[in-house]
Amino acid sequence: METPPIFNLIEKHIKDNDVVLFMKGTPSFPMCGFSSAVSQILQNLEIDFHHVNVMEDPEIRQGIKEFSDWPTIPQLYIKQEFVGGCDIIREMHKDGELQTLLQEKKIIS
Repeated sequence: METPPIFNLIEKHIKDNDVVLFMKGTPSFPMCGFSSAVSQILQNLEIDFHHVNVMEDPEIRQGIKEFSDWPTIPQLYIKQEFVGGCDIIREMHKDGELQTLLQEKKIIS
């Protein structure tokens, strides 16, 4: 089966940036509470992250779900690895697992 062309763009975002958040809206103007929550966690940890506003491109909005085989947005990638959506990121942050992962991946010291 041929790879959808949108996957190339998604892969480029993921490969070119250590931390990528596919979200609805932007960090300064999130368009859903889940995207806002994950964006806030990253900002509170002072993580420099790249965001992709899926609301600007329906092809990316659908494509990222197929790319990750994950049905919801937001989606967080760290060093090209899919970490999860809002509930997973919230839980990892609460348990300290997110900070540990960011340290292991040399995003924070």
